[in-house]
Amino acid sequence: MSELTGLVLFVREGCHLCEDFLLNLSLDFGLDHEDVAVVDVSSDVALALRYGLRVPVLTRNGEPIAEGIFDSAQIRQALRL
Repeated sequence: MSELTGLVLFVREGCHLCEDFLLNLSLDFGLDHEDVAVVDVSSDVALALRYGLRVPVLTRNGEPIAEGIFDSAQIRQALRL
C-alpha cells in the first residue's frame, strides 16, 4: 500500500491497544513499519501531553483519522479505500 503516505501511529510502550492496532493495520490493510511511522509518545513530553491516554492515534499528514480501538471501516473511509 505504498500509495498511502504520511501515516503515523502514535503509541505508548506496553499498550495492548497500540499493539493490536498495529497488528490489525497489517492484517486488514497490509501496512507495516515501512508504511506507517510508529512513534512512542513517551519519548517526547509534548507528544505525551498532546496524546495522553488517547493512544493509539493514527494520523495522516498530521490529521487524526482514528484513535483508541481499531475500527477498520472508519479507517477505510478516512483513507477512501
